[in-house]
Amino acid sequence: MASMLIETETTPNPSTIKFLPGQAVMTSGTRDFADPEEAEASPLAEALFNLGDVTGVFFGSSFISVTAGPGVNWADLKPDVLAILLDHFSANMPLFKAGTAGDIAVPAEEDLPLDDPADEEIVVQIKELIETRVRPAVANDGGDIVYRGFQKGIVFLQMQGACAGCPSSSATLKNGIEQLLKHYVPEVTEVRAA
Repeated sequence: MASMLIETETTPNPSTIKFLPGQAVMTSGTRDFADPEEAEASPLAEALFNLGDVTGVFFGSSFISVTAGPGVNWADLKPDVLAILLDHFSANMPLFKAGTAGDIAVPAEEDLPLDDPADEEIVVQIKELIETRVRPAVANDGGDIVYRGFQKGIVFLQMQGACAGCPSSSATLKNGIEQLLKHYVPEVTEVRAA
């Protein structure tokens, strides 16, 4: 059997490590698991949460970000996470349980501002910039950003994976993304986390 090497990368969030199995993880979209209940849809996410020290699991296109709880020593946790990932990928196990809607990422729409149809062209520009400029950069850090709405000059975005609890995520949102969107889309006045 060919041996498999899973690479690891640190992320700007000290409690999150990015694991790269060297093959596709999600063929399309991303999936964020914030608790063990959500993780029940995926045997892999469930196994990671079962370690006890894991508080978040995020599947990207070619990586898995794992977030450890406060005070957890990654030196102790990392071998356990790697063992679970090696078992999973070397056995070609499915990412999601059969017969569940687990592999369908459905964005939550509750309590979010709806886009004004009059802003349609602006929204298209914003989404295009997020897709081409923002998401690839954020994926490098082991996370993702999802467009949630545009209202009265304010863009609402949701951080996922390593970016969700990252100390620098609000700076990323404010300085990097807000500046970028304001530069290309003058109608944007502010970027907020949804």
